[in-house]
Amino acid sequence: MPSDEKSGIIGKTDKNTEDNKLDIMVDHLGAENGIVKKVAVSLAGLKVPPGLGSKKDAAGGDNGGSLSSGSSIVTISSVANSDPDPHFSHHNHGPEGRNIADEKWYQTLIQVAVPFFIAGIGTIGAGLVLAQVQSWPVFVTVSQIFILVPSLLGLKGNLDMCLASRLCTQANLGNMSGCREIVKMIIGNVALVQVQAIVAAIIVSLFAMSVGAIMNGVFVWEHAVLLMTSSVCTATSSCFVLDFVMIAVIMIAYRCNMNPDNLATPLAASVGDVVSISVLSTVASALFQRLESQIWILYVILGCYFVLLPIWIYVVSKNKYTRNVLTSGWTPVLSALFISGLGGLILDQAVNVYDGFVIFQPIINGIGGNLVSVQASRISTMLHQTSLMGILPPYTKIWVSPWKALFKGVPYAKTARLLIGMAIPGHLAFVFAADYIKWNYSTLHVYFVASYILVAVLQVMLLLYVAHIIIHAMWRFKIDPDNSAIPYLTALGDLSGSLFLAGAFWFLYTIKQPYGDY
Repeated sequence: MPSDEKSGIIGKTDKNTEDNKLDIMVDHLGAENGIVKKVAVSLAGLKVPPGLGSKKDAAGGDNGGSLSSGSSIVTISSVANSDPDPHFSHHNHGPEGRNIADEKWYQTLIQVAVPFFIAGIGTIGAGLVLAQVQSWPVFVTVSQIFILVPSLLGLKGNLDMCLASRLCTQANLGNMSGCREIVKMIIGNVALVQVQAIVAAIIVSLFAMSVGAIMNGVFVWEHAVLLMTSSVCTATSSCFVLDFVMIAVIMIAYRCNMNPDNLATPLAASVGDVVSISVLSTVASALFQRLESQIWILYVILGCYFVLLPIWIYVVSKNKYTRNVLTSGWTPVLSALFISGLGGLILDQAVNVYDGFVIFQPIINGIGGNLVSVQASRISTMLHQTSLMGILPPYTKIWVSPWKALFKGVPYAKTARLLIGMAIPGHLAFVFAADYIKWNYSTLHVYFVASYILVAVLQVMLLLYVAHIIIHAMWRFKIDPDNSAIPYLTALGDLSGSLFLAGAFWFLYTIKQPYGDY
């Protein structure tokens, strides 16, 4: 028999043997039909999708993506014996779904650019509002509110972007075709965000009042009540309104055959910044005026939120799309709050030292969070489409060089290049616009522009690289990045943005070229 025929028979025999082994394995798992389908789709997804990776990568390489890895059978078994995953769709990215690996670069650019520049207007507005209200009596008397600002903005961004990322993944998997399921997703996610907002806002206020008491050496109970009430009111009201805006954006994008990953998260990050700062300053100022004679109003407001909290918890616990997040989604949100709180400390110290710092701080933080949230949402969706949680697909791995993650090497590098390229003109446009709106003429000089662009681009590159590492690490350890990655990334954006911007202002003062010195 010719050697070619022998090899063909051997190949077919090996394939049949592997198929039989898989059938036996599935039978032993005792899984429901839906779980078996998920395993089958995930195993098929381990093959390199069109345009992803090389032939060498498809072989599995050393990245743990092949089924020969020790964790693969364990992962399949654990999935089979767990509760059904609402993320799974029977058609995955079939007729109703959308395979983002097939998306053209110009489609990504157009879809990201529009909400990016709209959100940039929000960051400009946030900086100008903060510069306007910093002289209000409540901000002067209760300076701990400055510590609240980055934390509250980060909290609102974290919660809304996680909601957007979850719903974008559902849309791209094709799970948003039935009205009943869509309503369940919306109710569960809105209730979940309210629970997280109330609890996290209270913790943020406790952090702010504790740090303020340590720094000032005095603790004022009335100010503590004011901080807590203002924080909870701001977080819940802004999240409630913006959640429905995000849902509308995702639904429209889905119906118009656009990728909601490119549209929803930038708007979730920054359009609400100006709303949150406006609500915080308005509520805090109104409550501050009633602090001495009508403090009971503050207690009533807090009491109402404590009554609503168990109601929201009950709604979430009965919803299949969010009940798991109710118990597992707290660590990233609370950890991110403390990271953002460090950025608040930098803002609290820098606002009295560097003129103009409050104008640009929301811009650099907001743009960094916007861009990395797009990348995080897209990576998470692609992992859900092409692999089983716990198994890294063969076209990527956790640790890669910055060059491969940001420029050329992994499938997501194409989007990373676009985002880095958008950061430069975006930052230039936004800082010139904010400066001109503030003073009615331009006060920027070449030293400031060069220093600002340098630190801004470094921040974006740092965030995109960390996003690649942290999302793949979470996926490898079976943590859904839709629920956990964005809070860490946006909090790191708040901290790194404030720190890098303070470094740029310090450098300008050192060389005798401070902002506004023209």
